[in-house]
Amino acid sequence: MRKRTSSYLLFLLISGLLICCGRSKNIVFIDTEVIPDETWSLKQVPRFEVRINDTVSFNNITFSVRTGSSYPFRNLWLFVTTMAPNGISLTDTLEYKLADEKGNWYGKGFGEIHELDLPYRQNVFFPLKGTYIISIRHGMRAENLKGVYDIGLRVEKIVK
Repeated sequence: MRKRTSSYLLFLLISGLLICCGRSKNIVFIDTEVIPDETWSLKQVPRFEVRINDTVSFNNITFSVRTGSSYPFRNLWLFVTTMAPNGISLTDTLEYKLADEKGNWYGKGFGEIHELDLPYRQNVFFPLKGTYIISIRHGMRAENLKGVYDIGLRVEKIVK
């Protein structure tokens, strides 16, 4: 019986490692910019340089944001500008809900810190090889947005 349990645990461990490693192969880009003093100024515009070599595959683009209990709002407005390698840019205005009406935070976290993945674009392909620059500016009425620890960007290839 003991040998059977050990074999089962070994199988689970190897399966878990293969699943984790398989997912990381699909990550095209992942990075996070820390917000100094947990206060996101309008003047601070996180900028991510995403190198694209694959112009055929489809991708999902997701932001991640970590906020603290001192974050004063239930939502977050973002102005996202994407500049293609040929210099053409596109700006989106986005609103994300971070908490419900009762103040319960979405996402994961405990205590002071709350982390939430924010889907940006799904099933996107990049038409040109090269470096795409994605800039994110908050669009809240407060010039200095307190309680924001960091903002991140993940581009993940869709494997069917």
